Amino acid sequence: MTWSQMQPLLTQALGETLRMVGWSTVISVAAGLPIGVLLVLTDRGGLLRSLPVNRVLGAVVNVGRSLPFVILMIALMSFTRGIVGTTIGWQAAVVPLSVGATPFFARLVETSVREVDHGLVEAVQAMGGSTWTVVRKVLLPESLASLLAGVTTTVIALVGYSAMAGVVGGGGLGDLALRYGYQRFETGFMWVIVAVLAVLVTLVQLAGDLAARSVARRGRSGAAPRLRLLRLRTKAEPSPAAGPVETDPAAGAADVDPAPSPAPTSCP
Repeated sequence: MTWSQMQPLLTQALGETLRMVGWSTVISVAAGLPIGVLLVLTDRGGLLRSLPVNRVLGAVVNVGRSLPFVILMIALMSFTRGIVGTTIGWQAAVVPLSVGATPFFARLVETSVREVDHGLVEAVQAMGGSTWTVVRKVLLPESLASLLAGVTTTVIALVGYSAMAGVVGGGGLGDLALRYGYQRFETGFMWVIVAVLAVLVTLVQLAGDLAARSVARRGRSGAAPRLRLLRLRTKAEPSPAAGPVETDPAAGAADVDPAPSPAPTSCP
């Protein structure tokens, strides 16, 4: 095949892959973020400790991660048809991609949130902060750099999943490689598709690393002063259990040395 024949096919397939990965990333992050936070909050020592809820969520996440993606796509065909109306095309591939990537991202979120300094959480709680305040002001901001790295890893995994989606008619670069590279023995075209996927993954990784480093740099410059400020505020606030300190006037008067009396003067 000549480049003039490859170019329109590559352009269309790359667009389908980007749409698949983009929509799947949005859905996976929106669904996986609260699941990962709940896994931390409901665990032992969490703010919303509930072991039954934690075990159910953990079991669902583990089952979702244990299924190979090709099997997951086949198992979800009826579910996909009910949502999208078809099982062919990049729109249909978004459903199994999102279902497969959500538990993957949820575990990454759990790992990131567990790394947050517990001293910040205790400081916010001592100032009367609610659970939502702790999540919004401490857990998510302090783990943002790690979360961005997790999003980057998820996007790269979705690029690989989207190539596998081409096996069942999901479109994109994987479908192009299957039809031309495998079925028509266009080996040169196959290596071009491999190169495009490699460049795409490299660009995603570079962008994700740059964003994570930028956030981590800002976090290191502001985390220590913020922690000291929170602890100082906590120490400055009087304990509600302890009332005002009462002093004994008599004891205070006894501790004060009386003024020395003037020496007597002799009369001439």
